[in-house]
Amino acid sequence: MLDKEGISSPSPTSTTVNVCPDCHRSLSKSKVPRFALANNLYRGSLPAQFRDLTWVEEMVCALYRNIVHVTRLYQSSDPTQPFVFHGNTCAHETNLLSTVKVLPRTPADINGMLTVVFVGATKLDPKSLRTLFRVRKQAVWSFLCWLTSHNRLYHHISLDTNIMDLYPEDGTVPGLADRVVYDHE
Repeated sequence: MLDKEGISSPSPTSTTVNVCPDCHRSLSKSKVPRFALANNLYRGSLPAQFRDLTWVEEMVCALYRNIVHVTRLYQSSDPTQPFVFHGNTCAHETNLLSTVKVLPRTPADINGMLTVVFVGATKLDPKSLRTLFRVRKQAVWSFLCWLTSHNRLYHHISLDTNIMDLYPEDGTVPGLADRVVYDHE
């Protein structure tokens, strides 16, 4: 089965099939690509209800930890807009690691992958972190349930409602505001 966006017809007599480099290598060796649907793995567009997952929500559901995120937020210098922030997030690769047997990941585990450096004259209002570090309990739980049903890598994973209850209905990762590093340049 191919995604229709990967097939084009540049002329009435020819058709082009675009595949990723990993799939191309496998196919040229007459092997089924590792992430092919034939291997009961899903690689492509998510169902509509999961297209608005935040990057932090995806981290809560991830089997593998391979990136640490450092976010540097700058407070606005405009006194009429004290809660307007700008900044950037850098993702730093680490060794690929999966020790997970139970999901979701705990808030402490997620906090271990995040660092927020706040540059400003005042203290950061914790509510302002919600835009960048939003976690919705029901969205995470629904995604985990879907993954365990549709992705064989998740079939053996236990889902723990007690861990899920550590997250807010709609807010930031618990404990993140306590870990903000202040830089009063």
